[in-house]
Amino acid sequence: MKILHIITRLIQGGAQQNTVLLCGAQVRGGHEVHLAHGPIYGPEGSLLEKARETGACLHEVRQMVRPVLPWRDVGCYRNLCRLIAAIDPDVVQTHSSKAGILGRAAAWRQRVPAVVHTVHGLPFHDKQATWINRAYVAAERWAARRCHCLIGVSQAMEHEFARNAIGRVDQFVVVHNGFDLNHYDRMIAEAPNRLAVRAELDVPAAAPVIGIVGRLDVLKGQEDLLDILPGLRRVFPELRVLFIGEGWMGDKLRARVHDEGLTDQVRFTGMVELPRLVALLGAIDLHVLPSYREGLPRTLVESLLCGCPIAAYDVDGVGEVCVDGRTGRLVPVGNREALADAITWLLHHAPQRRTLTERGRLMVRETFDLRRVAALTEQVYESIRSVPGSKGR
Repeated sequence: MKILHIITRLIQGGAQQNTVLLCGAQVRGGHEVHLAHGPIYGPEGSLLEKARETGACLHEVRQMVRPVLPWRDVGCYRNLCRLIAAIDPDVVQTHSSKAGILGRAAAWRQRVPAVVHTVHGLPFHDKQATWINRAYVAAERWAARRCHCLIGVSQAMEHEFARNAIGRVDQFVVVHNGFDLNHYDRMIAEAPNRLAVRAELDVPAAAPVIGIVGRLDVLKGQEDLLDILPGLRRVFPELRVLFIGEGWMGDKLRARVHDEGLTDQVRFTGMVELPRLVALLGAIDLHVLPSYREGLPRTLVESLLCGCPIAAYDVDGVGEVCVDGRTGRLVPVGNREALADAITWLLHHAPQRRTLTERGRLMVRETFDLRRVAALTEQVYESIRSVPGSKGR
């Protein structure tokens, strides 16, 4: 089978990581795989080398950028049409909002036998201006009519698309993110021990440490964690916080930490490679994710695989990994007081933390195995191609 994936930017992000891993699994499965992407820019880091290692054939589409730029977008659409005509794929699978809109339009026009879009996260949310929100919903409705199937990485994505009348009920299928479990097992086995990592970070061996993993972004909730930090420090005077990741909010967050005299308590690691992330997750006591928008966060799955307990806001697909009282603690979105209470409870109850984490580890190993995800995705392709008259419009 000849498969073309299209994604806006190959930055260090959950959607991008999932797409690159899927490309690798499909290459190993004997398929001819192509990956089209826009220019890689910004402080979040690049997955270009990882993409090259998959064996997929890469294509940079220079006009494909994240902002809405009508004339550039028209050029991008035309180039995607030309690329699709040249490759003549059996399947086009799009990822992320801009690539999803333009890629589906181009694939539909070129009459690709199977056009699939993966919903990694919602492009519309309640933090947007009303007119922007409505424009995104309208664009997604239009694009849904130009594909055969919508794959959601969580049940929450299916629910939100249905609530906003995007696509048909029979178009949607849920296929969770995939993880190479053997790779994680090797990294965990080879990671330096907890005390060595803490010493490297200049963190006291016995100090409680919480971490937040993700892009430094206004919707990821790092500021919420800083808001409740004074109260947490009154309960845990030795508390340390790690911000793991980088992003456009980095300078603002570092300035706030400096201005509030928190430089001894808060560490910024910047971008880290996956083996380093595994080591950091093994060295902290709790991963906190106060995010306001998520599809299905890879970082929470990684935490549970590494034996790190989790607390998070109950948004989108988060609850499908962090099941309150079973695999972690979940609190209402934006409720900082409830988040502080959950963190406090988890730090005070080590045996319960271990129980939640072990349940979570078993659950994610059953659900998020990359081999299972690749097989389910291929079943989606075959189900479309087996329907007579499914080709294009």
